Amino acid sequence: MLRQSSSSSPRPKRSAIVRFAYRAITLTGFFVLTAGALVVLFFVYDATTYGQDKDETDVPVSEMALSPRRGGPKNLPIVDCHLDDDEHPHMLKQKDKPKLVILGSGWGVGSISNVGENQADLVLQSVALLKTLNPEDYNVTVVSPVNYFLFTPMLPSATVGTVELRSLVEPIRRIMARLNGHFFKASAESIEFSEKLVEISHVDANCQKRNFYLPYDKLVIGVGSTTNSHGVDGLEHCYFLKSIDDARKIQHKVMQNLEQSCLPTTTDEERRRLLSFVVCGGGPTGVEVAAELYDMLNEDLAKYFPRILRNEVSVHLLQSRGHILNTYDETLSKYAEDRFSREQVGILTNSRVKEVQADKILFTQKDEHGETVTKEIPMGFCLWSTGVSQTDFCKRISEKIDVQTNKHALETDTHLRLIGAPLGDVYAIGDCSTVQNNVADHLVSFLRALAWEKGRDPETMDISYGEWRAVAQRVKKRFPQASDHLRRLDRLFEAYDKDKSGTLDFFELGELLQQIDNKLTSLPATAQRAHQQGLYLGRKFNRVAQAAPGFRLNEVDYGDLDEAVYDAFDYKHLGSLAYVGNAAVFDFNGMKFGGGLLAVYLWRGVYFAQSVSLRTRILLAMDWSKRALFGRGESTSTIREASERRETSGGHFAGRAISTGEPSMLTFMETY
Repeated sequence: MLRQSSSSSPRPKRSAIVRFAYRAITLTGFFVLTAGALVVLFFVYDATTYGQDKDETDVPVSEMALSPRRGGPKNLPIVDCHLDDDEHPHMLKQKDKPKLVILGSGWGVGSISNVGENQADLVLQSVALLKTLNPEDYNVTVVSPVNYFLFTPMLPSATVGTVELRSLVEPIRRIMARLNGHFFKASAESIEFSEKLVEISHVDANCQKRNFYLPYDKLVIGVGSTTNSHGVDGLEHCYFLKSIDDARKIQHKVMQNLEQSCLPTTTDEERRRLLSFVVCGGGPTGVEVAAELYDMLNEDLAKYFPRILRNEVSVHLLQSRGHILNTYDETLSKYAEDRFSREQVGILTNSRVKEVQADKILFTQKDEHGETVTKEIPMGFCLWSTGVSQTDFCKRISEKIDVQTNKHALETDTHLRLIGAPLGDVYAIGDCSTVQNNVADHLVSFLRALAWEKGRDPETMDISYGEWRAVAQRVKKRFPQASDHLRRLDRLFEAYDKDKSGTLDFFELGELLQQIDNKLTSLPATAQRAHQQGLYLGRKFNRVAQAAPGFRLNEVDYGDLDEAVYDAFDYKHLGSLAYVGNAAVFDFNGMKFGGGLLAVYLWRGVYFAQSVSLRTRILLAMDWSKRALFGRGESTSTIREASERRETSGGHFAGRAISTGEPSMLTFMETY
C-alpha cells in the first residue's frame, strides 16, 4: 500500500516564470532556425541566378530582318520581319498574326518622356493595353523613346527623395515578354495612313538620325502631351515634372540651393532668394510637389543644415483660379488651403504669371478696386505645372487629316478610333486624345432605323414617346457618357415638345440632343482615364481577334468589327486623391474627406495597389520604411551632380542641368 501511494503522488508544478522562460526559449529557437533556413535558401536561390547560358547553337534570323526592303513615300527601310521572329516556335506562330503597333509605353499602353527635340515633352500611354492582350492573337511592337514604364503619380515624392526613382519604373521588355512582342527604343515621326506605315526615327552609334518604316494592321497612338506654356516668357528658368530626369534635376537643384545658402559668401538677400521655392499651378501635381518640398524642408532640413535656413525658407503656390485643386469638391480644396496655411505654405490664388526671370517671378492680381496690378516673388527654384497641350507629333497627324480641327488633342469617336483615319485601323488613347461628344450630329443615323421601318424620310418624321425611348437607347449605346443626362426621358420629352403635339419633330429632337451635347464635358487628362482606355482597347482587341475568322468567312469588312463585337468606351470616374503634406484628401464617388496620417497611409495604400508589379511594390514599401528610419534620400543628389558633370563636360553649366538629348545611362540601368 505504501508503494502504490508513493508512486501515484503528483509531480511538483513549475512556477509561472519558469514556464514563460521555457516557452520564450522554445519560440526564440524556432525563430532562429526558421530565419537561418530562410537565409540559407535565399543564398541557394541567389547562387542559381549567376548561371550562364552556354548555348552556342546558331540563331536563325530572317534575311529580311537583316536587310529590310525599301519603300514608302520616302523610300525608307520597311521592317517586315524582326531579328527574333525565328528564334522560338512561339515567335514563329505570331510572325503572321495581325501587326499591332503601339506608340508609347505609359499608362494606357505607362508615362514616358520623349528624348530628342522636345526633351521630357512626350508622355506616352500603353501598359494597361499590353497587360490585357491575349498572347498569340497579335504580333505586337511597342515604340517608345525610353525603355521603361514610369509610375507618374509618385514622381512628386521622388523629387525630394521620399521614394527612389527605381521604385517607380518597370522595364517595358519585362512586360513585353508575356506577349512575345518586340520593342524599339525610338520615336514616331509621322504616319502614312494609305500605306499603313509609321515613320520611326532613332539616333545611331554615330549620332546620326536614321529613319525607317514600321507596317501595321492596327495602330494605337498614346503619345501623351507636352507642358502648356500659356504664352508666358522665361520658362527656360523653370523646371517641369514629366520624367525621371526631371525629378533628378529638381532634387539636385533643391539640394544645390540649400548648400549654396550655407556658404559664407552668400548674402542675406541672396540666401532668402535661394530658399524661395515657387510652384506655378494649383492642380494635383503642383500641390503634391509643394507639400513634399515643405515636408522635406520642415522635417529633414534642421537635422543636417544650420537652423537659420529653416527660418528663411519659403514655399509659394501660384494658382490662376480661385482655389487650388479646383477640379475637386470645394470642401476638399478649402481643407487643402487651410492645411497649407497652417504649415505656412503661401497660396496666391487668382494670380496669373506674367513672366519668369532668372531670379524672380512677375505675376498679376486684382486689387480691391478691381484693377490689375503686377507683383513679384524672388525665387531660387520654380516648378511649372500648369496643364498640358498637344505634342508636335500629334500636330503633324492633325495636319494630315482635314477633319481633325481640335487644337488641343486628337479627336476620336466613342470606340477610340481616330476620326478621319481608315475605320478600325488607328486608335488614340490617353492625354493625346479626346473623345468627340457630338450627339446632335448623329441625329439622322439615330432616326434612320425608325424611318426605314415606317418608310419615311428621317428629317420629316415625328416620333412618339415610345419611339423617343428607342432613340434614347441608341444614344446611350453610341455615347455612354450621355447616359447621366438621359435618366428622366419623360421630362425631356415634355420639355422639348414645344407645340404640345405629343410628338417630337426633327428640329425639336435636334434641339434636345444639342442641349445634351452642351452638358457633356471632355474626359480628364489623367492616368486613370488612360488606364481605363488601355484596358478597354485590350479587351476589345481580344474580342476582335476571336471574331475575325467568322467575319472574314462572311466577307464582313474588317473595319466594321469594332461596333459589331464591342460596346463604346464608357469612362467611370473612380475618384480623386492628393497628398497635401502629412495629410491627404479623397473624393470617391461622392464620399469626400480629408485627414492626417491615417489618410496618408490610405493614400499610400491606393498607389501601392496600383503599382505595376510586385517588384515595384516591394521597393515602395522599403522606401517608405527607410524614410521613417533614416530620413529622405538627399544623398542621391550627389550622384546626380557627378553624373551631370560627366555629361556636360565641355559645355556650359549654370546651375540647371543641361540636357544632352538622351537621359544618362543610369536612368536605364536603374530599371533592371
